[in-house]
Amino acid sequence: MRILEHRALRGPNYYSRYQAIYMRLDIEDLEDRPSDKVPGIAEKLEALLPAIYEHRCSVGEAGGFLQRVRNGTYAGHMVEHVAIELQNMVGFSVGYGKTVDSYDKGVYNVVYRYRDEATGIAAGEAAVEIVQTLYDGNDVDLQPHIDQLKEVRDANALGPSTGAIVGAAKARNIPYYNLTEGTSYTQLGHGVKQRRFQATVTDASGIIGHSIADDKDWTKQILGDAGVTVPRGQNCYSWEEAQEAAEWIGWPVVTKPLSGNHGRGVTTDINSMEDLRSGYDAAVERLREAGDGVIVESYIRGEDHRILVIDGKLVAAARRRPAHVTGDGRSTIQQLIDRENEDPRRGVGHENLLTQIHVDEQTHRMLEQAGHTLDTVLPEGELTFLKSTANISTGGTATDLTDEVHPEVKFAMERIGRLVGLDVIGIDLLAETLSKPLEEQSAGVVEVNAGPGFRMHMAPTHGTPRPVGEHIIDMLFPDPTDDGRIPITAITGTNGKTTTTRLISHILRQAGNSVGMGCTGTVEIDNHVILRGDYSGPAAAHAVLREPTVEHAVLETARGGIMRRGLGFDECDVGVLLNIASDHLGERDIHTLDELARCKTVIVDAVKREGGYCVLNADDPLVMDQGTYWARGEIIYFTMDPENPALQDHLSELGMVLTVKHGKIVMLRGKVTVEICDVNDVPISFEGHARFNVQNAMAAAAAAIAHGIEIDDVRAGLTTFHPTPTQMPGRTNYFEADGVKCLIDYGHNVPALEALEPLVRGLATQRRIGVASAPGNRRDEDLAALGAQLSKMCDTLYVFETDARGRATGETAKLIHDGATSAGTSCEVKIVMEETDAVEQAIDEAQRGDFLLLLIDDIEGTTERLKGRSFPHQSDLSRA
Repeated sequence: MRILEHRALRGPNYYSRYQAIYMRLDIEDLEDRPSDKVPGIAEKLEALLPAIYEHRCSVGEAGGFLQRVRNGTYAGHMVEHVAIELQNMVGFSVGYGKTVDSYDKGVYNVVYRYRDEATGIAAGEAAVEIVQTLYDGNDVDLQPHIDQLKEVRDANALGPSTGAIVGAAKARNIPYYNLTEGTSYTQLGHGVKQRRFQATVTDASGIIGHSIADDKDWTKQILGDAGVTVPRGQNCYSWEEAQEAAEWIGWPVVTKPLSGNHGRGVTTDINSMEDLRSGYDAAVERLREAGDGVIVESYIRGEDHRILVIDGKLVAAARRRPAHVTGDGRSTIQQLIDRENEDPRRGVGHENLLTQIHVDEQTHRMLEQAGHTLDTVLPEGELTFLKSTANISTGGTATDLTDEVHPEVKFAMERIGRLVGLDVIGIDLLAETLSKPLEEQSAGVVEVNAGPGFRMHMAPTHGTPRPVGEHIIDMLFPDPTDDGRIPITAITGTNGKTTTTRLISHILRQAGNSVGMGCTGTVEIDNHVILRGDYSGPAAAHAVLREPTVEHAVLETARGGIMRRGLGFDECDVGVLLNIASDHLGERDIHTLDELARCKTVIVDAVKREGGYCVLNADDPLVMDQGTYWARGEIIYFTMDPENPALQDHLSELGMVLTVKHGKIVMLRGKVTVEICDVNDVPISFEGHARFNVQNAMAAAAAAIAHGIEIDDVRAGLTTFHPTPTQMPGRTNYFEADGVKCLIDYGHNVPALEALEPLVRGLATQRRIGVASAPGNRRDEDLAALGAQLSKMCDTLYVFETDARGRATGETAKLIHDGATSAGTSCEVKIVMEETDAVEQAIDEAQRGDFLLLLIDDIEGTTERLKGRSFPHQSDLSRA
């Protein structure tokens, strides 16, 4: 078997409303060997993956998939189910999958859900290898596959703290994005409503507070001046200063780097100059910069506690104990450590809820002080500490004490958060207990932490887990109904997408909104171009939704992006389906109009069920059939026929329809008619000659009304949007140059040209000279049909070649040329390979009164060439 394509569909897509992995798989000679021809393969598969028995498949009951295997299914289908089960085995609960054949023999489209993209891809690759091995009659060693998948999972998993925040966001339907690969820098929500955080530092965390927390000497000064008990200490910049400080403070003392975290370089309970030297050197090794100092301070006897304060409220408290082992009377300390590290909760660094215990110099020193070595067999029940600090990151454990905190202690801790100025702060407190006021016991605050870890609170070794991630989300999004989303409008169809996208954006801006727009050509933020190129796919959604000022997102969504990566969002507020006509057939297994319709209807299937709207073209039979079937939310139809019989039931149920009556665009709802504006007042309609743009205008008006835009604002938007290169680059841009009428457009398929033809005939009074091309990825018959349609619209046609897309040079132009010349019209057809040359020859041929139809890419260059150009009269040419 060979994997031909393998990628993640990151949003609603052709195969699923949810994110999924897509694999295009060639099963080669296994096409002739369905599973019922491989003796015992079902039994081997179940023995290898026992839980696969629960896969119901199309049978609809447990064991259903294995029934399919016994009765005969294909290798691609087996790959799908194995990929799903492998993900379940490494902790990702997934269940959906489907496998469909393609138009190529032996090639299957295998689709299955994923939770983590990298793990999903790796599971598919492992599944192919496993199924191939079973077909070959060999035994499968499953463990290496599981180990490798776990490595991929762990390498890509969110850290515990980040995961807790993201999990709480997902529970409230708040979208999230990782903003930089390899970090925990995360965005919650969209556009202007977004919030960002990194680890547990939020976008509201004060930089001054962060700096204070990062400087232990500064922290002690701030807290000490405010009456908070802190250890007596001194910042030392040499070994000599450290000695003097210890003698001044008095034994025992603690050494720690001035700047640092996670207990690194901290040594406690130092009682001699020899141990002071070791502690001083350990702190120096952890200094971030050569000029930083080492703190020597008094050692406070008492339990180590971590207090978590979020948004000024104490939300969790835990007692931490350094890494330790408890004797059983039989095992050595090393054996006890090894046994403790086998706890599945312990991982490397911060990857898991607890951290593995690493034997280091500090461990040996602690054991030496206790009179032990790693070979010592501890008596049963005897506890020995292996670290001097209680940080979870060095192997410590935690016991939740949140419910035991005395009110005076709670007030003191919350006050510290206000004094330092952090919205999320971890306070390290040494105290005998949290259940009585600090002044009544030996206690002191030894450190505060910006960006504290949540592991000890989320999953304490003992006690009640605390939902600290929820507290972060409640702070960032205090309104419990706020999901951090901005309105999204998605527009699709075969033709008119870009015009409608730009018009909707214009109406929303006219109504006072900050708009982010992605379309064929650009990504724009409030009319400012930030990216150029074809942004009619998920890349535009990512750019727009991450922009901090955007209040509305308006996104053109083309077939290619849907098929390659799925949508760039999980749901939209308004989905607009303009039309479904033949274009791009033959690509990515879309060969029929019904298949193309399913692709386009992904947009309306992604509309919110509650409060969402689908805007559908009632004049298009496929839209009415397929679009209405898949539509979610409320439907708004638009039609050129106010008496459209298919809409009478919709209107009787108080549904909304936009149509044209007596030369006006109107909104109908039940028996109510609301005039929006005259068709003639809509510049892009060309006084009604551009029927397709009247439809686009109605679609845009419907989308705006769905968003609650007032009719006056809709009217203002429709009547101030002009077919110019500035507002509509490359879409029905019309102007005159010295008596020559020029229309620049992007029509590149037969339905688009058929819609454009009435406008061309309405504007042209003399010769019609055309310049046109099409990408080479169209079918031969489509290119020929394009040429035939162009020949009906032009007296002279110049065919150039813009993008061969896999065809030989000149092949695309010849197909268009031959289609035009065989159409039986009087059109003169010429091939001029380069666009600039074709345009120049057309301009040279034009005379005053002629009409230039320019279906080109270089809009700005061509417009500049036409400015100030003089064209001759026919009479001038005759005299010459």
